[in-house]
Amino acid sequence: MPAQLNHTIVWCHDKMQSSAFVADILGLPAPRQFMHFQVVDLDNGVSLDFMEKEGDVALQRYAFLIGEDEFDTVFERISAAGPYWADPPCSKPGEINRHDGGRGVYFADPNGHLLEVITRPYG
Repeated sequence: MPAQLNHTIVWCHDKMQSSAFVADILGLPAPRQFMHFQVVDLDNGVSLDFMEKEGDVALQRYAFLIGEDEFDTVFERISAAGPYWADPPCSKPGEINRHDGGRGVYFADPNGHLLEVITRPYG
């Protein structure tokens, strides 16, 4: 079997809030509990396993590929949740990008992780 990403841990201060935020924004089923994680299952079999920690959370960037048809609905949720940007340095507020003929936008989760949705893979 070729190597495949199965899951990744998303460090956070409140796993219930953080996992629900991602699931809600992306229109995914509610997170499920597995051991001490709150798990968000993505459509390609990969999961985001949210785990709480005290102290600083090392900020990460997570990109999600969604369909062009889903973008408008997801973008409405992102817009309602707070600021968004067209670029990872967050220097183009209130804009989306159109890289590779698709659409993309960056936004922050409750812990400050930079999340991105795109409708076309880059490159």
